[in-house]
Amino acid sequence: MIADGGRTYFIESLRRRFFIFDRSLTIILGLILLLGCLAVSSAAMDFPGRFEGHLRNIAVGIMVMWVAAMIPPQKLMRFALPIYLVGVALLVGVALFGLIKNGARRWINIGVIIQPSEIMKLALPLTLAWFFQKREGMIRWRDFGLAGLMTAIPVGLILRQPDLGTAMLVVSAGFFVIFLAGLSWRLIIGLGVSALASLPLVWSMLHDYQRNRVMTLIDPTSDPLGKGFHIIQSTIAIGSGGLIGKGWMNGSQAHLEFIPERTTDFIFAVFSEEFGLLGNGVLLVLYLLLIGRGLIIAANAPTLFSRLLAGALTLSIFTYAFVNMGMVSGILPVVGVPLPFISYGGTAFVTLSLGIGTLMSIQRHRKLVQT
Repeated sequence: MIADGGRTYFIESLRRRFFIFDRSLTIILGLILLLGCLAVSSAAMDFPGRFEGHLRNIAVGIMVMWVAAMIPPQKLMRFALPIYLVGVALLVGVALFGLIKNGARRWINIGVIIQPSEIMKLALPLTLAWFFQKREGMIRWRDFGLAGLMTAIPVGLILRQPDLGTAMLVVSAGFFVIFLAGLSWRLIIGLGVSALASLPLVWSMLHDYQRNRVMTLIDPTSDPLGKGFHIIQSTIAIGSGGLIGKGWMNGSQAHLEFIPERTTDFIFAVFSEEFGLLGNGVLLVLYLLLIGRGLIIAANAPTLFSRLLAGALTLSIFTYAFVNMGMVSGILPVVGVPLPFISYGGTAFVTLSLGIGTLMSIQRHRKLVQT
Protein backbone atom coordinates (compact mmCIF):
# COMPACT_ATOMS: atom_id res chain seq x y z
CA MET A 1 0.00 0.00 0.00
CA ILE A 2 2.85 2.38 0.89
CA ALA A 3 4.66 1.53 -2.34
CA ASP A 4 1.51 2.11 -4.38
CA GLY A 5 0.93 5.42 -2.61
CA GLY A 6 4.52 6.48 -3.20
CA ARG A 7 4.33 5.56 -6.90
CA THR A 8 1.04 7.48 -7.26
CA TYR A 9 2.59 10.54 -5.59
CA PHE A 10 5.65 10.30 -7.86
CA ILE A 11 3.53 10.05 -11.02
CA GLU A 12 1.34 12.94 -9.90
CA SER A 13 4.46 15.01 -9.16
CA LEU A 14 5.83 14.33 -12.64
CA ARG A 15 2.48 15.17 -14.20
CA ARG A 16 2.29 18.51 -12.41
CA ARG A 17 5.86 19.39 -13.34
CA PHE A 18 6.00 18.33 -16.99
CA PHE A 19 2.43 17.96 -18.28
CA ILE A 20 1.49 21.54 -17.52
CA PHE A 21 0.19 22.83 -20.84
CA ASP A 22 -3.47 23.72 -21.15
CA ARG A 23 -4.96 20.98 -23.33
CA SER A 24 -7.20 23.22 -25.45
CA LEU A 25 -4.50 25.81 -26.10
CA THR A 26 -1.98 23.07 -26.91
CA ILE A 27 -4.23 21.42 -29.52
CA ILE A 28 -5.16 24.72 -31.18
CA LEU A 29 -1.58 25.99 -31.18
CA GLY A 30 -0.29 22.66 -32.49
CA LEU A 31 -2.63 22.88 -35.50
CA ILE A 32 -1.56 26.48 -36.20
CA LEU A 33 2.11 25.46 -35.98
CA LEU A 34 1.45 22.60 -38.40
CA LEU A 35 -0.06 25.01 -40.95
CA GLY A 36 2.91 27.32 -40.34
CA CYS A 37 5.36 24.52 -41.07
CA LEU A 38 3.58 23.76 -44.35
CA ALA A 39 3.67 27.42 -45.38
CA VAL A 40 7.29 28.05 -44.38
CA SER A 41 8.57 24.82 -45.96
CA SER A 42 7.02 25.93 -49.26
CA ALA A 43 8.06 29.59 -49.03
CA ALA A 44 11.61 28.67 -47.97
CA MET A 45 12.40 26.35 -50.90
CA ASP A 46 15.01 28.82 -52.19
CA PHE A 47 16.37 29.63 -48.72
CA PRO A 48 18.58 26.72 -47.59
CA GLY A 49 18.38 26.09 -43.85
CA ARG A 50 15.45 28.42 -43.24
CA PHE A 51 12.88 25.68 -42.65
CA GLU A 52 15.29 23.95 -40.28
CA GLY A 53 15.69 27.30 -38.53
CA HIS A 54 11.91 27.55 -38.25
CA LEU A 55 11.80 24.15 -36.56
CA ARG A 56 14.52 25.30 -34.15
CA ASN A 57 12.48 28.41 -33.37
CA ILE A 58 9.48 26.20 -32.60
CA ALA A 59 11.60 24.06 -30.26
CA VAL A 60 12.92 27.16 -28.46
CA GLY A 61 9.39 28.60 -28.30
CA ILE A 62 8.04 25.42 -26.69
CA MET A 63 10.83 25.51 -24.08
CA VAL A 64 10.08 29.18 -23.33
CA MET A 65 6.38 28.35 -23.11
CA TRP A 66 7.07 25.54 -20.64
CA VAL A 67 9.24 27.75 -18.42
CA ALA A 68 6.63 30.56 -18.48
CA ALA A 69 3.85 28.10 -17.61
CA MET A 70 5.83 27.04 -14.53
CA ILE A 71 6.08 30.57 -13.10
CA PRO A 72 3.16 31.52 -10.82
CA PRO A 73 1.40 34.80 -11.71
CA GLN A 74 2.24 36.11 -8.22
CA LYS A 75 5.96 35.94 -9.05
CA LEU A 76 5.37 37.65 -12.38
CA MET A 77 3.59 40.47 -10.56
CA ARG A 78 6.54 40.86 -8.20
CA PHE A 79 8.96 41.45 -11.08
CA ALA A 80 6.62 43.55 -13.27
CA LEU A 81 7.91 47.02 -12.39
CA PRO A 82 11.65 46.09 -12.50
CA ILE A 83 11.19 44.50 -15.94
CA TYR A 84 9.42 47.65 -17.17
CA LEU A 85 12.14 49.95 -15.81
CA VAL A 86 14.90 47.81 -17.34
CA GLY A 87 13.04 47.82 -20.66
CA VAL A 88 12.69 51.63 -20.65
CA ALA A 89 16.36 52.01 -19.67
CA LEU A 90 17.38 49.79 -22.58
CA LEU A 91 15.19 51.83 -24.95
CA VAL A 92 16.96 54.98 -23.75
CA GLY A 93 20.25 53.16 -24.33
CA VAL A 94 19.15 52.37 -27.88
CA ALA A 95 18.40 56.06 -28.47
CA LEU A 96 21.87 57.03 -27.23
CA PHE A 97 24.13 54.14 -28.22
CA GLY A 98 22.02 51.85 -30.41
CA LEU A 99 23.18 50.01 -33.50
CA ILE A 100 21.93 51.32 -36.84
CA LYS A 101 20.75 48.83 -39.46
CA ASN A 102 18.90 49.78 -42.64
CA GLY A 103 18.50 53.34 -41.40
CA ALA A 104 16.86 52.37 -38.09
CA ARG A 105 18.35 52.41 -34.59
CA ARG A 106 16.56 49.50 -32.89
CA TRP A 107 19.26 47.30 -31.39
CA ILE A 108 21.81 47.58 -28.60
CA ASN A 109 24.88 45.53 -27.76
CA ILE A 110 25.04 44.55 -24.08
CA GLY A 111 27.34 41.59 -24.64
CA VAL A 112 24.67 40.20 -26.94
CA ILE A 113 22.69 42.19 -29.50
CA ILE A 114 19.06 42.58 -28.42
CA GLN A 115 16.00 44.57 -29.54
CA PRO A 116 14.58 46.09 -26.33
CA SER A 117 11.28 47.05 -27.96
CA GLU A 118 10.38 43.34 -27.99
CA ILE A 119 10.66 43.30 -24.20
CA MET A 120 8.03 46.01 -23.92
CA LYS A 121 5.41 43.90 -25.73
CA LEU A 122 5.16 41.88 -22.51
CA ALA A 123 6.66 44.26 -19.94
CA LEU A 124 4.06 46.98 -20.53
CA PRO A 125 0.87 44.87 -20.08
CA LEU A 126 2.55 43.09 -17.16
CA THR A 127 3.32 46.38 -15.41
CA LEU A 128 -0.05 47.97 -16.13
CA ALA A 129 -1.82 44.87 -14.79
CA TRP A 130 0.31 45.14 -11.62
CA PHE A 131 -0.49 48.86 -11.41
CA PHE A 132 -4.26 48.33 -11.53
CA GLN A 133 -4.07 45.34 -9.16
CA LYS A 134 -2.51 47.64 -6.54
CA ARG A 135 -5.47 50.01 -6.98
CA GLU A 136 -8.23 47.40 -7.16
CA GLY A 137 -11.51 48.78 -5.89
CA MET A 138 -10.34 52.40 -5.88
CA ILE A 139 -9.30 53.11 -9.48
CA ARG A 140 -9.59 56.84 -10.24
CA TRP A 141 -9.42 58.92 -13.43
CA ARG A 142 -5.88 59.96 -12.60
CA ASP A 143 -4.88 56.28 -12.50
CA PHE A 144 -5.91 55.90 -16.13
CA GLY A 145 -3.93 59.04 -16.92
CA LEU A 146 -0.84 57.67 -15.19
CA ALA A 147 -1.28 54.35 -17.02
CA GLY A 148 -1.47 56.29 -20.27
CA LEU A 149 1.80 58.04 -19.41
CA MET A 150 3.43 54.68 -18.60
CA THR A 151 2.35 53.54 -22.07
CA ALA A 152 3.43 56.72 -23.86
CA ILE A 153 7.03 56.64 -22.59
CA PRO A 154 8.14 53.36 -24.25
CA VAL A 155 5.92 53.95 -27.30
CA GLY A 156 7.54 57.35 -27.87
CA LEU A 157 11.02 55.84 -27.60
CA ILE A 158 10.09 53.07 -30.04
CA LEU A 159 8.60 55.52 -32.55
CA ARG A 160 11.85 57.48 -32.40
CA GLN A 161 13.85 54.46 -33.66
CA PRO A 162 11.68 54.49 -35.95
CA ASP A 163 9.59 51.30 -35.66
CA LEU A 164 5.91 51.95 -36.34
CA GLY A 165 4.90 48.26 -36.35
CA THR A 166 6.31 47.46 -32.91
CA ALA A 167 5.04 50.76 -31.49
CA MET A 168 1.55 49.82 -32.72
CA LEU A 169 1.74 46.44 -30.99
CA VAL A 170 3.05 47.92 -27.72
CA VAL A 171 0.45 50.69 -27.57
CA SER A 172 -2.34 48.20 -28.33
CA ALA A 173 -1.14 45.91 -25.51
CA GLY A 174 -1.18 48.86 -23.10
CA PHE A 175 -4.59 50.03 -24.31
CA PHE A 176 -6.11 46.57 -23.82
CA VAL A 177 -5.07 46.55 -20.15
CA ILE A 178 -6.40 50.07 -19.59
CA PHE A 179 -9.67 49.22 -21.36
CA LEU A 180 -10.19 46.00 -19.42
CA ALA A 181 -9.45 47.84 -16.17
CA GLY A 182 -12.64 49.84 -16.69
CA LEU A 183 -11.95 52.73 -19.07
CA SER A 184 -15.33 54.16 -20.05
CA TRP A 185 -16.63 54.12 -23.61
CA ARG A 186 -17.32 57.86 -23.36
CA LEU A 187 -13.64 58.55 -22.81
CA ILE A 188 -12.63 56.10 -25.55
CA ILE A 189 -14.90 57.90 -28.04
CA GLY A 190 -13.45 61.23 -26.90
CA LEU A 191 -9.92 59.97 -27.40
CA GLY A 192 -10.87 58.64 -30.83
CA VAL A 193 -12.25 62.03 -31.89
CA SER A 194 -9.10 63.72 -30.56
CA ALA A 195 -6.94 61.27 -32.48
CA LEU A 196 -8.80 62.04 -35.72
CA ALA A 197 -8.43 65.77 -35.09
CA SER A 198 -4.67 65.36 -34.55
CA LEU A 199 -4.09 63.49 -37.83
CA PRO A 200 -2.66 66.55 -39.64
CA LEU A 201 -0.10 66.99 -36.84
CA VAL A 202 0.70 63.26 -36.85
CA TRP A 203 1.14 63.34 -40.63
CA SER A 204 3.68 66.15 -40.35
CA MET A 205 5.67 64.13 -37.80
CA LEU A 206 5.83 60.93 -39.86
CA HIS A 207 9.03 59.91 -41.63
CA ASP A 208 9.03 59.96 -45.42
CA TYR A 209 8.94 56.16 -45.67
CA GLN A 210 5.92 56.05 -43.35
CA ARG A 211 4.04 58.62 -45.47
CA ASN A 212 4.93 56.61 -48.57
CA ARG A 213 3.38 53.50 -47.01
CA VAL A 214 0.11 55.30 -46.37
CA MET A 215 0.01 56.77 -49.89
CA THR A 216 0.87 53.36 -51.35
CA LEU A 217 -2.04 51.83 -49.42
CA ILE A 218 -4.42 54.35 -50.96
CA ASP A 219 -3.14 53.78 -54.52
CA PRO A 220 -0.51 51.02 -54.92
CA THR A 221 -0.69 51.31 -58.71
CA SER A 222 0.90 54.77 -58.54
CA ASP A 223 4.29 53.03 -58.18
CA PRO A 224 3.70 49.40 -59.25
CA LEU A 225 7.39 48.50 -59.57
CA GLY A 226 8.49 50.38 -56.48
CA LYS A 227 6.64 51.13 -53.26
CA GLY A 228 3.39 49.50 -54.44
CA PHE A 229 5.05 46.25 -55.53
CA HIS A 230 4.57 44.46 -52.19
CA ILE A 231 0.84 45.07 -51.93
CA ILE A 232 0.08 44.43 -55.60
CA GLN A 233 1.88 41.08 -55.70
CA SER A 234 0.49 39.89 -52.36
CA THR A 235 -3.11 40.68 -53.39
CA ILE A 236 -2.55 38.91 -56.72
CA ALA A 237 -1.33 35.84 -54.82
CA ILE A 238 -4.31 35.87 -52.45
CA GLY A 239 -6.79 36.22 -55.31
CA SER A 240 -5.13 33.58 -57.49
CA GLY A 241 -5.59 30.96 -54.76
CA GLY A 242 -9.31 30.84 -55.46
CA LEU A 243 -11.50 28.53 -53.41
CA ILE A 244 -9.18 25.58 -52.78
CA GLY A 245 -5.77 27.00 -53.72
CA LYS A 246 -3.11 25.84 -56.15
CA GLY A 247 -1.80 23.15 -53.82
CA TRP A 248 1.12 22.90 -51.45
CA MET A 249 4.43 23.89 -53.10
CA ASN A 250 2.56 24.98 -56.26
CA GLY A 251 2.20 28.70 -55.66
CA SER A 252 3.50 30.48 -58.76
CA GLN A 253 3.67 33.95 -57.22
CA ALA A 254 5.82 32.66 -54.36
CA HIS A 255 8.13 30.36 -56.30
CA LEU A 256 8.67 32.82 -59.14
CA GLU A 257 9.79 35.27 -56.43
CA PHE A 258 7.07 37.87 -56.97
CA ILE A 259 6.20 37.90 -53.25
CA PRO A 260 8.81 39.77 -51.16
CA GLU A 261 9.62 38.67 -47.59
CA ARG A 262 7.58 35.56 -48.30
CA THR A 263 8.82 33.56 -45.29
CA THR A 264 8.20 36.36 -42.79
CA ASP A 265 5.83 39.32 -43.12
CA PHE A 266 4.12 38.11 -46.32
CA ILE A 267 3.77 34.42 -45.47
CA PHE A 268 -0.04 34.84 -45.50
CA ALA A 269 0.09 35.55 -49.25
CA VAL A 270 1.96 32.27 -49.81
CA PHE A 271 -0.51 30.37 -47.63
CA SER A 272 -3.51 31.95 -49.38
CA GLU A 273 -2.21 31.13 -52.85
CA GLU A 274 -1.54 27.48 -52.04
CA PHE A 275 -4.52 26.70 -49.77
CA GLY A 276 -7.12 29.15 -51.07
CA LEU A 277 -10.20 30.50 -49.33
CA LEU A 278 -10.86 27.19 -47.55
CA GLY A 279 -7.37 27.16 -46.07
CA ASN A 280 -7.75 30.77 -44.96
CA GLY A 281 -11.07 29.86 -43.35
CA VAL A 282 -9.45 27.05 -41.37
CA LEU A 283 -6.64 29.37 -40.24
CA LEU A 284 -9.10 32.07 -39.18
CA VAL A 285 -11.18 29.57 -37.21
CA LEU A 286 -8.05 28.35 -35.40
CA TYR A 287 -7.08 31.93 -34.50
CA LEU A 288 -10.60 32.60 -33.25
CA LEU A 289 -10.49 29.45 -31.13
CA LEU A 290 -7.08 30.48 -29.74
CA ILE A 291 -8.36 33.95 -28.88
CA GLY A 292 -11.61 32.54 -27.48
CA ARG A 293 -9.73 30.14 -25.20
CA GLY A 294 -7.47 32.96 -24.02
CA LEU A 295 -10.47 35.13 -23.16
CA ILE A 296 -12.07 32.25 -21.25
CA ILE A 297 -8.84 31.91 -19.23
CA ALA A 298 -8.95 35.66 -18.59
CA ALA A 299 -12.59 35.56 -17.49
CA ASN A 300 -11.92 32.69 -15.05
CA ALA A 301 -8.68 34.11 -13.61
CA PRO A 302 -8.80 34.55 -9.81
CA THR A 303 -7.22 38.03 -9.51
CA LEU A 304 -7.52 41.36 -11.29
CA PHE A 305 -3.84 41.16 -12.24
CA SER A 306 -4.17 37.81 -13.97
CA ARG A 307 -7.46 38.78 -15.65
CA LEU A 308 -6.00 41.97 -17.11
CA LEU A 309 -2.76 40.27 -18.15
CA ALA A 310 -4.49 37.28 -19.76
CA GLY A 311 -6.96 39.52 -21.59
CA ALA A 312 -4.26 41.86 -22.89
CA LEU A 313 -2.00 39.02 -24.05
CA THR A 314 -4.90 37.33 -25.85
CA LEU A 315 -6.04 40.50 -27.60
CA SER A 316 -2.43 41.25 -28.55
CA ILE A 317 -2.36 38.00 -30.52
CA PHE A 318 -5.53 39.17 -32.24
CA THR A 319 -3.77 42.45 -33.10
CA TYR A 320 -0.79 40.59 -34.58
CA ALA A 321 -3.03 38.48 -36.80
CA PHE A 322 -5.37 41.33 -37.81
CA VAL A 323 -2.55 43.74 -38.71
CA ASN A 324 -0.56 41.14 -40.66
CA MET A 325 -3.54 39.88 -42.66
CA GLY A 326 -4.70 43.44 -43.18
CA MET A 327 -1.41 44.69 -44.57
CA VAL A 328 -0.93 41.63 -46.81
CA SER A 329 -4.51 42.04 -48.11
CA GLY A 330 -3.98 45.73 -48.83
CA ILE A 331 -6.37 47.21 -46.25
CA LEU A 332 -3.64 48.39 -43.84
CA PRO A 333 -0.20 49.96 -44.43
CA VAL A 334 2.82 47.65 -44.52
CA VAL A 335 4.34 47.88 -41.04
CA GLY A 336 6.38 44.69 -40.67
CA VAL A 337 4.24 42.62 -38.27
CA PRO A 338 4.58 38.79 -38.43
CA LEU A 339 1.66 36.37 -38.61
CA PRO A 340 1.52 34.67 -35.17
CA PHE A 341 3.10 31.19 -35.11
CA ILE A 342 3.10 31.05 -38.91
CA SER A 343 5.84 33.49 -39.98
CA TYR A 344 9.51 32.57 -39.78
CA GLY A 345 11.34 34.59 -37.13
CA GLY A 346 13.04 34.10 -33.81
CA THR A 347 12.40 37.13 -31.61
CA ALA A 348 8.70 37.56 -32.35
CA PHE A 349 8.14 33.81 -32.10
CA VAL A 350 9.74 33.69 -28.64
CA THR A 351 7.73 36.74 -27.51
CA LEU A 352 4.47 35.14 -28.64
CA SER A 353 5.44 31.82 -27.01
CA LEU A 354 6.16 33.63 -23.77
CA GLY A 355 2.69 35.18 -23.94
CA ILE A 356 1.01 31.80 -24.51
CA GLY A 357 3.08 30.29 -21.69
CA THR A 358 1.89 33.06 -19.38
CA LEU A 359 -1.73 32.28 -20.31
CA MET A 360 -1.09 28.64 -19.46
CA SER A 361 0.48 29.67 -16.15
CA ILE A 362 -2.62 31.68 -15.22
CA GLN A 363 -4.88 28.74 -16.06
CA ARG A 364 -2.66 26.15 -14.37
CA HIS A 365 -2.19 28.02 -11.10
CA ARG A 366 -5.90 28.80 -10.92
CA LYS A 367 -6.51 25.05 -10.94
CA LEU A 368 -3.79 24.46 -8.34
CA VAL A 369 -5.34 27.05 -6.02
CA GLN A 370 -8.79 25.44 -6.44
CA THR A 371 -7.48 21.95 -5.67
